[in-house]
Amino acid sequence: MKTNAFKKTIKAVFQESGGILRTSEFLKLGYHPRTLYQMRESGEVIELSRGVFRLASLPQLENSDLIAVSRRVPTGVICLISALSFYNLTTEIPHEVYVAIIKGKEKPNLDYPPTRFFNFSEQTFSCGVEEHNLDGTLVKVYSPEKTIADCFKFRNKIGLAVVIEGLKMCLAKKGSRAKILEFSRICRAENIIRPYLEAI
Repeated sequence: MKTNAFKKTIKAVFQESGGILRTSEFLKLGYHPRTLYQMRESGEVIELSRGVFRLASLPQLENSDLIAVSRRVPTGVICLISALSFYNLTTEIPHEVYVAIIKGKEKPNLDYPPTRFFNFSEQTFSCGVEEHNLDGTLVKVYSPEKTIADCFKFRNKIGLAVVIEGLKMCLAKKGSRAKILEFSRICRAENIIRPYLEAI
Protein backbone atom coordinates (compact mmCIF):
# COMPACT_ATOMS: atom_id res chain seq x y z
CA MET A 1 0.00 0.00 0.00
CA LYS A 2 1.35 3.40 -0.97
CA THR A 3 2.14 5.88 1.77
CA ASN A 4 0.56 9.34 1.95
CA ALA A 5 4.01 10.86 1.36
CA PHE A 6 4.37 8.83 -1.85
CA LYS A 7 0.96 9.97 -3.09
CA LYS A 8 1.79 13.57 -2.25
CA THR A 9 4.96 13.26 -4.34
CA ILE A 10 2.99 11.96 -7.33
CA LYS A 11 0.40 14.72 -6.96
CA ALA A 12 3.23 17.27 -6.89
CA VAL A 13 4.55 15.80 -10.16
CA PHE A 14 1.08 16.21 -11.70
CA GLN A 15 0.83 19.80 -10.44
CA GLU A 16 4.22 20.67 -11.96
CA SER A 17 2.74 19.60 -15.33
CA GLY A 18 -0.38 21.72 -14.92
CA GLY A 19 -2.29 18.84 -13.36
CA ILE A 20 -2.17 16.70 -16.51
CA LEU A 21 0.21 13.88 -17.49
CA ARG A 22 0.36 11.35 -20.30
CA THR A 23 1.13 7.75 -19.38
CA SER A 24 4.43 7.99 -21.30
CA GLU A 25 5.45 11.07 -19.27
CA PHE A 26 4.52 9.25 -16.04
CA LEU A 27 6.69 6.27 -16.99
CA LYS A 28 9.67 8.46 -17.90
CA LEU A 29 9.61 9.80 -14.35
CA GLY A 30 10.18 6.25 -13.09
CA TYR A 31 6.69 5.41 -11.86
CA HIS A 32 4.91 2.13 -12.54
CA PRO A 33 1.77 2.32 -14.72
CA ARG A 34 -0.09 0.29 -12.08
CA THR A 35 0.23 3.28 -9.73
CA LEU A 36 -1.51 5.50 -12.28
CA TYR A 37 -4.33 3.02 -12.83
CA GLN A 38 -4.82 2.62 -9.07
CA MET A 39 -5.13 6.41 -8.79
CA ARG A 40 -7.73 6.34 -11.57
CA GLU A 41 -9.70 3.57 -9.84
CA SER A 42 -9.64 5.45 -6.53
CA GLY A 43 -10.86 8.64 -8.20
CA GLU A 44 -7.69 10.65 -7.58
CA VAL A 45 -7.12 11.18 -11.30
CA ILE A 46 -9.50 11.33 -14.27
CA GLU A 47 -8.68 9.88 -17.68
CA LEU A 48 -9.48 12.67 -20.17
CA SER A 49 -8.56 10.50 -23.14
CA ARG A 50 -6.68 7.24 -23.58
CA GLY A 51 -3.36 7.75 -21.81
CA VAL A 52 -4.08 11.35 -20.68
CA PHE A 53 -4.74 11.78 -16.95
CA ARG A 54 -5.66 14.80 -14.81
CA LEU A 55 -5.87 15.36 -11.06
CA ALA A 56 -9.51 15.06 -10.00
CA SER A 57 -9.07 17.66 -7.25
CA LEU A 58 -8.54 20.48 -9.77
CA PRO A 59 -11.43 22.73 -10.89
CA GLN A 60 -13.43 21.43 -13.84
CA LEU A 61 -11.85 22.16 -17.21
CA GLU A 62 -13.67 24.52 -19.56
CA ASN A 63 -11.93 23.17 -22.68
CA SER A 64 -11.19 19.60 -21.62
CA ASP A 65 -11.66 18.14 -25.12
CA LEU A 66 -9.25 20.63 -26.70
CA ILE A 67 -6.70 19.95 -23.96
CA ALA A 68 -7.03 16.17 -24.32
CA VAL A 69 -6.62 16.31 -28.11
CA SER A 70 -3.66 18.70 -27.86
CA ARG A 71 -1.94 16.31 -25.47
CA ARG A 72 -2.57 13.35 -27.76
CA VAL A 73 -1.82 15.19 -31.04
CA PRO A 74 0.73 17.91 -30.13
CA THR A 75 1.49 18.66 -33.80
CA GLY A 76 -2.18 19.28 -34.66
CA VAL A 77 -3.91 22.69 -34.72
CA ILE A 78 -7.50 23.31 -33.59
CA CYS A 79 -9.41 24.56 -36.62
CA LEU A 80 -12.74 25.30 -38.31
CA ILE A 81 -15.86 24.95 -36.09
CA SER A 82 -13.81 24.10 -32.98
CA ALA A 83 -11.75 27.28 -33.50
CA LEU A 84 -14.92 29.33 -34.15
CA SER A 85 -16.37 27.98 -30.90
CA PHE A 86 -13.14 28.70 -29.00
CA TYR A 87 -13.34 32.38 -30.03
CA ASN A 88 -17.15 32.54 -29.55
CA LEU A 89 -17.70 33.14 -33.25
CA THR A 90 -20.51 30.62 -33.68
CA THR A 91 -23.74 29.49 -32.07
CA GLU A 92 -22.96 25.99 -33.32
CA ILE A 93 -21.94 23.46 -30.67
CA PRO A 94 -19.20 21.23 -32.13
CA HIS A 95 -19.80 17.53 -31.46
CA GLU A 96 -16.26 16.72 -32.56
CA VAL A 97 -12.90 18.41 -32.12
CA TYR A 98 -11.78 19.71 -35.52
CA VAL A 99 -8.02 19.36 -35.96
CA ALA A 100 -5.73 20.33 -38.85
CA ILE A 101 -2.83 18.07 -39.77
CA ILE A 102 -0.32 18.33 -42.63
CA LYS A 103 -1.48 16.61 -45.81
CA GLY A 104 0.17 13.24 -46.21
CA LYS A 105 0.61 12.63 -42.49
CA GLU A 106 -1.14 9.60 -41.02
CA LYS A 107 -4.28 10.47 -39.09
CA PRO A 108 -3.88 9.71 -35.37
CA ASN A 109 -6.28 7.14 -33.92
CA LEU A 110 -8.17 8.72 -31.02
CA ASP A 111 -10.89 6.83 -29.19
CA TYR A 112 -12.00 9.88 -27.21
CA PRO A 113 -12.94 12.69 -27.53
CA PRO A 114 -14.59 12.43 -30.98
CA THR A 115 -12.13 14.06 -33.38
CA ARG A 116 -12.27 14.97 -37.04
CA PHE A 117 -9.05 15.58 -38.95
CA PHE A 118 -8.57 17.88 -41.94
CA ASN A 119 -5.59 17.81 -44.31
CA PHE A 120 -3.88 21.16 -44.82
CA SER A 121 -1.01 21.91 -47.22
CA GLU A 122 2.26 22.84 -45.49
CA GLN A 123 1.76 26.53 -46.31
CA THR A 124 -1.82 26.75 -45.03
CA PHE A 125 -1.00 24.57 -42.03
CA SER A 126 1.85 26.71 -40.71
CA CYS A 127 0.34 30.22 -40.96
CA GLY A 128 -1.98 31.96 -38.53
CA VAL A 129 -1.27 29.63 -35.60
CA GLU A 130 -1.75 31.00 -32.07
CA GLU A 131 -0.77 29.26 -28.84
CA HIS A 132 -3.09 29.48 -25.85
CA ASN A 133 -2.24 28.26 -22.36
CA LEU A 134 -5.28 26.30 -21.18
CA ASP A 135 -4.81 25.01 -17.65
CA GLY A 136 -1.09 24.47 -18.17
CA THR A 137 -1.38 22.93 -21.63
CA LEU A 138 -0.30 24.85 -24.74
CA VAL A 139 -3.11 24.47 -27.25
CA LYS A 140 -2.53 25.55 -30.85
CA VAL A 141 -5.53 27.26 -32.45
CA TYR A 142 -5.72 29.17 -35.73
CA SER A 143 -6.33 32.91 -35.28
CA PRO A 144 -9.92 34.16 -35.83
CA GLU A 145 -9.06 35.61 -39.26
CA LYS A 146 -7.22 32.46 -40.41
CA THR A 147 -10.14 30.37 -39.14
CA ILE A 148 -12.58 32.37 -41.27
CA ALA A 149 -10.41 31.83 -44.37
CA ASP A 150 -10.19 28.08 -43.59
CA CYS A 151 -13.95 27.86 -43.08
CA PHE A 152 -14.59 29.31 -46.53
CA LYS A 153 -12.08 26.85 -47.97
CA PHE A 154 -13.89 23.92 -46.31
CA ARG A 155 -17.41 25.42 -46.61
CA ASN A 156 -18.77 22.34 -48.38
CA LYS A 157 -17.74 20.14 -45.46
CA ILE A 158 -18.96 22.32 -42.58
CA GLY A 159 -21.88 24.24 -44.12
CA LEU A 160 -22.01 27.75 -45.60
CA ALA A 161 -24.47 29.06 -42.98
CA VAL A 162 -21.93 28.40 -40.19
CA VAL A 163 -19.19 30.08 -42.23
CA ILE A 164 -21.19 33.26 -42.92
CA GLU A 165 -22.25 33.48 -39.28
CA GLY A 166 -18.59 33.17 -38.26
CA LEU A 167 -17.58 35.93 -40.66
CA LYS A 168 -20.27 38.29 -39.36
CA MET A 169 -19.38 37.61 -35.72
CA CYS A 170 -15.66 38.00 -36.42
CA LEU A 171 -16.17 41.40 -38.06
CA ALA A 172 -18.53 42.46 -35.26
CA LYS A 173 -15.70 41.71 -32.80
CA LYS A 174 -13.32 43.94 -34.78
CA GLY A 175 -11.68 41.15 -36.74
CA SER A 176 -9.32 42.47 -39.40
CA ARG A 177 -10.72 42.45 -42.95
CA ALA A 178 -7.17 42.86 -44.27
CA LYS A 179 -5.97 39.76 -42.40
CA ILE A 180 -8.98 37.73 -43.55
CA LEU A 181 -8.13 38.62 -47.15
CA GLU A 182 -4.45 37.91 -46.58
CA PHE A 183 -5.18 34.42 -45.26
CA SER A 184 -7.83 33.82 -47.93
CA ARG A 185 -5.16 34.36 -50.59
CA ILE A 186 -2.96 31.73 -48.94
CA CYS A 187 -5.96 29.39 -48.71
CA ARG A 188 -6.92 30.17 -52.33
CA ALA A 189 -10.36 31.30 -51.24
CA GLU A 190 -10.09 35.06 -51.89
CA ASN A 191 -12.57 35.06 -54.81
CA ILE A 192 -15.11 33.27 -52.63
CA ILE A 193 -14.68 35.47 -49.55
CA ARG A 194 -14.43 38.89 -51.18
CA PRO A 195 -18.14 39.23 -52.20
CA TYR A 196 -19.24 38.31 -48.65
CA LEU A 197 -16.80 40.81 -47.15
CA GLU A 198 -18.08 43.54 -49.45
CA ALA A 199 -21.71 42.72 -48.65
CA ILE A 200 -21.23 42.90 -44.85
